[in-house]
Amino acid sequence: MFYREAGQFKSSYVADQELFPVKQDRLGIFLIIGFSFIVIPLIANDYWLQAILIPFLIFSLAALGLNLLTGYAGQLSLGTGGFMAVGAYSCYKLVTVFPETNVILLILLSGFISAGVGLIFGIPSLRIKGFYLAVATLAAQFFFEWLFGRVKWFYNYNDSGAIEVQVRKVFDIAVTGPVATTQARYMVVLCIVTVLALIAVNIVRGRIGRAWMAIRDMDIAAELIGIRPLTTKLIAFAISSYYAGVAGALYVFTYLGSAEVEVFDINISFEILFMIIIGGLGSISGAFFGAAFIVLIPILITNLPLILGIPINTATVEHFNFMILGALIVLFLIFEPHGLAKIWSILREKLRVWPFPY
Repeated sequence: MFYREAGQFKSSYVADQELFPVKQDRLGIFLIIGFSFIVIPLIANDYWLQAILIPFLIFSLAALGLNLLTGYAGQLSLGTGGFMAVGAYSCYKLVTVFPETNVILLILLSGFISAGVGLIFGIPSLRIKGFYLAVATLAAQFFFEWLFGRVKWFYNYNDSGAIEVQVRKVFDIAVTGPVATTQARYMVVLCIVTVLALIAVNIVRGRIGRAWMAIRDMDIAAELIGIRPLTTKLIAFAISSYYAGVAGALYVFTYLGSAEVEVFDINISFEILFMIIIGGLGSISGAFFGAAFIVLIPILITNLPLILGIPINTATVEHFNFMILGALIVLFLIFEPHGLAKIWSILREKLRVWPFPY
């Protein structure tokens, strides 16, 4: 049928190692990127951009960072929200100190500060693993919540205790602040997420990604073949924290507009962990599938009673939201522990050999 690589011959090693070796995959990715960059800004209204697409992209980036650490390197972390807070507050201070600098550049630079902090908290990973490492990263989460909530310097001694985003322009177009349009903020988030996602795909396909997977599968055997566990794990923590820091900066500067430290509490860390569990550990696409699931399901549950005309109060809907989401997570862990990415992979394989049995 239309999805087969029969007749698509590779004449060189470079061609065989292409990012998307199947022509139909390349076409599909180009269509998705083109639709996202050209069509969506023209047809989507403010509600779709502000309430759905922008948070979906930001959470996808944060989930992608956690998936690199947990799914590929095998290092469990519960401190993603804390590292997002580091990126958000770092970007806020950078914008304060360098008000004339391009805000997109400052958002990307804030990720390096988060990466440096991630290196420090990644040091215990050489001696502890699994549940104990998760507890160590959980301590980092609580530490950052206390630090950014109590040290007033981080929010410029604001009486409200919140960081407030001012108007910043790129090529005379406001991309942050109250006057920035949702289309402009969406394009900033989309560009950053697209570039970082492509970088992540190439990282996991290269030497660093193979070292991560060797450490994840059997760290003793990986050390015996010459892989340095501490260096490899610290790189995973640094890159994961970078992605989380950039996601945190985008979360405040392009989505919320202002935020207190409670925004980055333990709940957001668990949400991002649920995203990679549902989407699929060790999968780049799984981060996007999981983020879409976590972002869209609550919206669907909230609006379904209104669509069906069922009279129900908001508090009850919120309770149903938690119950249904929790039940779905349990079902995924039981019936498909590899998540939505595995289901998508199975469908692709079936499509490649259809109509023959698989």
